[in-house]
Amino acid sequence: MARRPSARAAKHAQRARPPEINPCPPGSYGGQYKPLTDAQVQRIYTEALRILEQIGMADVPPVLLKQALGKGAKKNSLGRLSFPAAMVEDIVAGACKTFTFYGRDPKHDIQVGKDRVYFGTGGAAVQTLDFHTGQYRPSTLADLYDFTRLVDQLPNVSWFTRCCIATDITDFYKLDINTAYALLRGTIKPVATAFTVADAVDPIIDMFDMAMGGKGMYAQKPFCKAHISPVISPLKYGDDAVQVALACMRRGVPISNIVAAMTGATSPAPLAGTLAMTLAETLAALLMINVFEPGYPMIFSNWPLVIDLRTGAFRGGSGEMALLNAASAQLSNSLGLPSGCAASMSDAKVPDAQMGMEKALTALSCGLAGGNMVYESSGMMASLLGVSMEAFVMDNEMLSHVQRCVRGIEVDEEHLGFDSILAAVTGAGHFIDQPQTMLAMERDYYYPTLADRQEPVVWQAAGSLDHWQRARAKVEELLQHQPNYLDKQLDRAIRNKYPILATIPAFG
Repeated sequence: MARRPSARAAKHAQRARPPEINPCPPGSYGGQYKPLTDAQVQRIYTEALRILEQIGMADVPPVLLKQALGKGAKKNSLGRLSFPAAMVEDIVAGACKTFTFYGRDPKHDIQVGKDRVYFGTGGAAVQTLDFHTGQYRPSTLADLYDFTRLVDQLPNVSWFTRCCIATDITDFYKLDINTAYALLRGTIKPVATAFTVADAVDPIIDMFDMAMGGKGMYAQKPFCKAHISPVISPLKYGDDAVQVALACMRRGVPISNIVAAMTGATSPAPLAGTLAMTLAETLAALLMINVFEPGYPMIFSNWPLVIDLRTGAFRGGSGEMALLNAASAQLSNSLGLPSGCAASMSDAKVPDAQMGMEKALTALSCGLAGGNMVYESSGMMASLLGVSMEAFVMDNEMLSHVQRCVRGIEVDEEHLGFDSILAAVTGAGHFIDQPQTMLAMERDYYYPTLADRQEPVVWQAAGSLDHWQRARAKVEELLQHQPNYLDKQLDRAIRNKYPILATIPAFG
């Protein structure tokens, strides 16, 4: 007759199980970190209004100029499109404040707005750090699909924006089509892409309709948003991007209007000046959308970037980046707008200590500041020039720690634990066997699976693997995942209609 397991063995087994409660879920409420005082927020906002009214915007496409003038904008003495402060404030008041960013599976839906914090991807890397060779090479369509199905399994990466450019496709239309197809094949999370040409918008949304079951189905639950940069710093509109935005609006595509000025190059070198100008530019992007359709779902993506003023090179992993993007999230949230900011754009070339330091610093700052959608938060390397499989896996775990910080500390009768303290000091003299300890173990503490917490002798006996090596092994495990989100008949129909390139091995 088999012996019953001891109480101690049962307790060890219980502790070894994964927690049933996620102690650091995506979507916690941020806003604890406020790099700006209330007075500074108001001063920067007032300066942004002044910029829009007295300096205004140049290179305004005729279709936007006509619409904006009809809604109260003016031509100023500089010949630029000027937005009176009252007009700006009216449009901000009527702008979209929250919306649902859908996944193809409802469990992945994201409620965008207020102070909820989600981390996702971004970027347009042209190089991939090959996880077999450890060397950089040009990114391909096969890489994009591999990144998509990898992120499909990473719980802290709440949506997937195409993180690299398939440099093996030179035709812009085919590039846009095949990028969208890779997203459809690889994940059912919310996704995002960029449209290189406006002519690709309708065909891609038609493809999404096919995937969702028929004409008009995508618009009912739009699961893909568009990354658009309609403002060219300093203070100009970009005609091509405006045309893409209008094409997206006709099909109900949520828009992330991204402004990414660089300090000392396309924005003022003083940080306050950059914040004022980029806030004005992102408001100009909001105005562009809302003069056509008030309340249209748009993420207010103000991403002030930093350059090394000695060399002119972009520097994504700096303390200034952390500070500026946290402040931009605070400014956006003060207006009640769905906020987008950027983090984790490490300048490191490999997954090393520099990468970990820079990514954690910037991601934590944006998360605690309450950025609703924190872009570039995983996978990116080499100042956005490169992307890495191992970095995605490492960053996913890093983001658990960040989300745990964002969740904060609950202070109430249950968590203060007076009864538990009384029982310990009048009884066993410790808290190990307290019921509250067992509950807190699962509810309040995060236990990493990739990072090493073993004693040195145990670590050595297991092969002395470093973080990069452990991440590489995890990537190999996760890439066994071969999603089947399009059935064969639907896949064949898409292939018959569109120029799908069979360069992705798993597509067969």
